Amino acid sequence: MTSTPPPGPGLLPTVVLYTLARLGLVAVITLVLTLFGVPAIIAVLVALIVALPLSMVLFRGMRSRLDAAIAETTRRRAVEREALRARLRGEAE
Repeated sequence: MTSTPPPGPGLLPTVVLYTLARLGLVAVITLVLTLFGVPAIIAVLVALIVALPLSMVLFRGMRSRLDAAIAETTRRRAVEREALRARLRGEAE
C-alpha cells in the first residue's frame, strides 16, 4: 500500500488567498502613492501596473501552491471524466 501525501488546501481557498494578497498589494501601493500626493485614480492605475510584476516576485510561493492546486483539480477531473465515460460505455469498474 502506497502512502500519498495529505492534500493541500483546495482550489477555492488557494485562489481566494492569492486574489486577496494581490488586491492587498494594489491597495498598499495605492495608499503609498496617494500619501505622496498622487491623485487617487492615477495611483490606482499605477498600482495595478506595478503590482503585476511585483506580485510574481513577492507571492512566488503562493503562486506555486495555486499552480499545484490547479494541476491536482485538473488531474482529478480527468480521472472522474474517464470513469464516467467508462460507465457510459458499460465497462465494469
